[in-house]
Amino acid sequence: MKKKVLIPTKLDKVARELLEKNGNYTVVQEEKTELAVLAKQHADAHALIVRSEKVTKEIIDALPQLKVVMRAGSGYNTIDTKYARKKGIDVMTTPGANANAVAEEVVALMLADARHLVEADPSCRKGDWEKSKFMGREITGKTIGIVGLGYIGKLVAKRLSGFEMALLGYDPIISEERARQMGIQLVDLPTLFEKCDYITLHIPENSETKGLINAALLSKMKKGATLVNCARAGVVNEADLRALKAEKGIRFLNDVYPKDEPGPKTVIDIADIMVPHLGASTHEANSMAAKRAAEELIEFDEKGITSYIVNRDIPEGLDAAYGELAFLLTKLCRRVVGKDTKLKQVETSFYGKLKPFADWLMVPVTAALSDAFDRSSDAKAARAFLKDMGVECGNRETDEKKGYGNSITVDLTGGVDAGVLHSASVRGTVAEGVIMISRINDFHKLYFEPKGHTVVFVYKDRPGILGRIGGALAKAGVNIDDVRNPHDSKGEKSIAILKVNKAVEDDVIKAVAKDIEALSAFYAEL
Repeated sequence: MKKKVLIPTKLDKVARELLEKNGNYTVVQEEKTELAVLAKQHADAHALIVRSEKVTKEIIDALPQLKVVMRAGSGYNTIDTKYARKKGIDVMTTPGANANAVAEEVVALMLADARHLVEADPSCRKGDWEKSKFMGREITGKTIGIVGLGYIGKLVAKRLSGFEMALLGYDPIISEERARQMGIQLVDLPTLFEKCDYITLHIPENSETKGLINAALLSKMKKGATLVNCARAGVVNEADLRALKAEKGIRFLNDVYPKDEPGPKTVIDIADIMVPHLGASTHEANSMAAKRAAEELIEFDEKGITSYIVNRDIPEGLDAAYGELAFLLTKLCRRVVGKDTKLKQVETSFYGKLKPFADWLMVPVTAALSDAFDRSSDAKAARAFLKDMGVECGNRETDEKKGYGNSITVDLTGGVDAGVLHSASVRGTVAEGVIMISRINDFHKLYFEPKGHTVVFVYKDRPGILGRIGGALAKAGVNIDDVRNPHDSKGEKSIAILKVNKAVEDDVIKAVAKDIEALSAFYAEL
């Protein structure tokens, strides 16, 4: 019996053609009828392929035989993924299908702005001839900074290479070698904002990136430089941009908003060009997403390939806390090795009953290294992502005689800087349901919970240092909630791990580090 696939959206015909050609599917595609009505009419649907339609609890309940919801695109916030999982329904996406469309939009916005095409068209149609008013500039030979080198960021670099632009990039995981192969020089964010004529954003919006593009970075921009946002609205601090726009002469080209809906937009006074989230709106992107959706559904049904499921179940027998442990260990290890250190290798060690779940736990490890990797993907996708970023990955055989119980060790190795190899190792476990960090490098028996605002200083051991740290934090209005302050195994170095009541500014960390001659220092929100 053929499986019914319901497509309640304007999706390229290639999806229907591929499914029907396969011979195992009956396809119902109807874009003009509401999904709720179609769901009642086709309660026997095996799969649902959607674009931006809302797949709610009510829709899911109306389709009792549903096994797969396929989002022809990458975002899935319109789908009730948790309720779908509760009902045993897999939700899948087609990541990367829209990447080229967004990359080309970035180039289009840059050119349209540089040559004043938006304003010149209506002027010319009126009969005016304002050549001097619309004197433009060329983008050839300029310097562009690409923030985020995932699917889209890489394609932006490729598409702009023909303009002979100098390419600077920032990405917390990609290796120097991989970036060099793409013709990109990796730099830190302040350097990127200081040196570039154009800056384009390609990062997700989350707790770490929200408001990342703020006054500290915007104030470093060249006068007359251009900022392009085709990523997410929340990554730019709108108030800071508004305050600095006139002073710096910043051009702002925008395609993203808090909500995709009609109505006034708050950036209307600061956007030099604003368009209604057109990044993925091309016939080719629609066709590619449709093709990928059909192919993934066929592979899922016939081969059991589940790489793009975004509401994946926790494996039976694994406590969910260990997934979070793997994520937080890696996140902390990343800060210890240096958040801007270019990685070469990630190695994991899973002890005790965690060994059989090594593949599954590789996913939160990879997600902690890069916001561009979806934590709902599988181990195969994680390894492919790391390989594409030029980062080697491996899982060590563990010796149970060491008595580490059910614990995880994450080791990160970066490049050599000034003759020093950057590396870090962090181990942790779960005790009575609480995630605990037990070791950082050669500092053992730490047993602190990686939660909330955390400040770390490593320094040569000597009296009075902890007091100086506490005094400096107090002066900055920061209260200390908890402290761990052990020596290393040789008694030569100390680590101060302080859980504090609020975020600590970079200048405070730098001032304390300079005062105590810290070997390393950082703030992290865990």
